[in-house]
This record gives sequence, C-alpha cells and structure tokens, in this order.
Amino acid sequence: MSTEAGPAVIAALREDIDRLLAAEPDVRVDAYDSVHQMRVATRRLRSVLRSYRKLFVKDEAAATEAELKWLADLLGVARDAEVRAERFADLLATFDEVPAEVTDALVGASRQAYATAHAAVLTALDGERYHRLVEVLTTWRTDPPLAAARATKDATTVFAQILRRDRTRLRELVFAEPTATPADRVELLHDIRKGAKRLRYCCEAAAATLGSDAHDLGARAKRLQSVLGDHRDAVESREAILAVGTGAHGPTATLYELLADTEEAAAGQALARYPSAAAFISS
Repeated sequence: MSTEAGPAVIAALREDIDRLLAAEPDVRVDAYDSVHQMRVATRRLRSVLRSYRKLFVKDEAAATEAELKWLADLLGVARDAEVRAERFADLLATFDEVPAEVTDALVGASRQAYATAHAAVLTALDGERYHRLVEVLTTWRTDPPLAAARATKDATTVFAQILRRDRTRLRELVFAEPTATPADRVELLHDIRKGAKRLRYCCEAAAATLGSDAHDLGARAKRLQSVLGDHRDAVESREAILAVGTGAHGPTATLYELLADTEEAAAGQALARYPSAAAFISS
C-alpha cells in the first residue's frame, strides 16, 4: 500500500521540530553542544522546507523558512565563536610556551564572543518572535499547510524526484569547480558544501520512504559536507589568525605566522580528500 507524500513529509518535519524544541532547555543553561544541536535542528527544518517546498503552501512555507533562517543565523554567531575557541585552544596546545597575550587574543576573545552571542540567543528565546515561531512549529508537527494536489501523490515518486533535483543541483556546482578561478574557488567550495548539506538533509528526510538508496546517498553527501567543512574551518581560522596577528612584532609575530601556516596546511589536507568525497556525484 502506497503512502501519500503529505503524511511522509509531516513525519520528517515532526522529528526535526521535536529536536529543535527539545534543545531549547539545554541552550538556556548553556549545556555542552546545545547551541550546535539547536542550530542543526533549525537548519535541517529549513532545508526540508526548501527541498520539499512544492508540498507546502508557498507563502506560509516561505514565511516559516525566513523565521528559521533568523533563528539559525542567531545561533550561528554563538556556534561559530564556540568552534573558533575550541579550535584555537587545540591549535595552541601543539606549541610550546605560547604567550598569554596570544592565548587571550585568540581563545579568550572567542570565548567572550561566544558569551555575548549566547546572551543574545537567550534574549531572543524570551522574545515574542521566537514564541510565535514555536507556536507555528507546534502546529506544523501535525498540521502543516500542505499543497493538496502534491501532498496526495505517491510519496516514493515525489521524494525520488526531489532527491534527483537536489543531486542535480549539487552536481552542477561540483562540475563548475575545476574551471573556477583561484579567487572564486574558496566560495564555490563553500557553496558545494552547502549543497551537500542540503542533499544530505533531503535524503535523511526521505530515508523512511525510500530506504537504503536515500540512506546511502545521504551518507556520501555527509562525507562531502564534512570534508569541505574541515576545509572551511581551516581557511577561516587562518584568516582570523592573520587578522589578529596584524601589527605583532618579534617572536609573537613569528608565532602568528606559524599558526597561520599550520591552518593553511590543514586546509590543504582537507582539500586533498575532496576529489574522492565528491566522486559519487558523477556516478
């Protein structure tokens, strides 16, 4: 017996909505990794709305997606600062006799940026805008605004079409990468990473309907996302180190240069894994 697309997409939405709402109490008490978990749930929801957009009433879905973007961006400021602090701490731990001023400028400043951003998140969670979003998402758990004509179609057929579309979009980006100029390549790789993430979330939402095919494709997309995420983190870390180190002199300047060189090497190592990670998209 076939399943309609509407109930299938509702089940996928409900899982991510529950993850988002469950993460809120942990974010409020600043539990470890809680901002990351809430951000991922928010991004997953937004990605599902974008990939499966034709299953929803256009204006209502667009409005909810915009609110999810607002929340994801807010959480992203805190998460990015958290990641930088952890990365800088791990990086400095590989060097002997790091001056306190360097630790403060990299790790300390990032931790302070996280604290400020986390406070902004808490203010938002107490605000009317977030409360309205929670009300909408609570309704969407069981009764989202479905586009009746599409929602009553066979889920296997509809979901397979959606996966093919997201895979084609990612393939076009991957095929464009070899001809990109050096100046454009870093941003194109970032776009490929975002495309891989969208395909991954699309596959995970479809896994209950399409089974192993969606699961396997999602796993490959996740690997590509991870490889390019490592590359992006190293690139951004290097840029931040160079910016902080501007004006430094003597041994301190040398240390900043060594730190930047280390991150440049890490970016290169991640990029070396890119061809094999992206190979599936051509098959």
